[in-house]
Amino acid sequence: MDDNQLLRYSRHIMLPHVEAAGQQKLMDSSVLIVGMGGLGSPVAMYLASAGVGHLILADFDMVELSNLQRQIIHGTEDIGRNKVDSAYDRLKQLNPEITVTRFKQVLDDETLADLVPQVDLVVDGCDNFDTRFAVNRACVKFHKPLVSGAAIRFEGQVSVFSNDGNGPCYHCLYKEGADEGMRCSENGVLAPVTGLIGSIQAIEAIKVLLNIGEPLTGRLLLVDALAMEFRTLKLKKDPACGVC
Repeated sequence: MDDNQLLRYSRHIMLPHVEAAGQQKLMDSSVLIVGMGGLGSPVAMYLASAGVGHLILADFDMVELSNLQRQIIHGTEDIGRNKVDSAYDRLKQLNPEITVTRFKQVLDDETLADLVPQVDLVVDGCDNFDTRFAVNRACVKFHKPLVSGAAIRFEGQVSVFSNDGNGPCYHCLYKEGADEGMRCSENGVLAPVTGLIGSIQAIEAIKVLLNIGEPLTGRLLLVDALAMEFRTLKLKKDPACGVC
């Protein structure tokens, strides 16, 4: 690391669990972030500012006025732009040293088979189950850890799936045909809840990349913002799961 990098990441390097070696590991890491919405916004901004060396942003949607209540990576001037283009500009402002790749196609089994092997970890912040299941299948197939999050109304959840063959996968938690009506566009969401869940996802991603602490592997963190309560449930591998 040069002097500017030592200064930029000095608060990380001070941490006994990170230090210079851990920061270098982050700088050498690559992460696929699925969705540049309410969850993907804080995930991308924190991973970029933390120095994760290569971020692949995947989203084919355009920025709309209704997004700006919670999707903090975009601004009013970005309305009508592709979300990954808007996010790219913001991230390069935050940290011009990192590499940011934009992917604007729909994610399916074929495109994910190309993207997932390129990265060390996947963060899923999308809002539809078809994409979530496709992302999970690819992560299981290529043995990539998956940090999954969701937020709706005043509630959110986060879990980490190691996909090493020992623990559960996302499909063990949710089966095909899950309720597609559970979207913010139909139910609403409190803006800071997406920021809270996305921030937790970013923390979990860094923990997995650095192999520190106790990630939410095999556990589901449930957040009730109205009561400000946090609960953790243990997840078990489904022996009848058709994916893992």
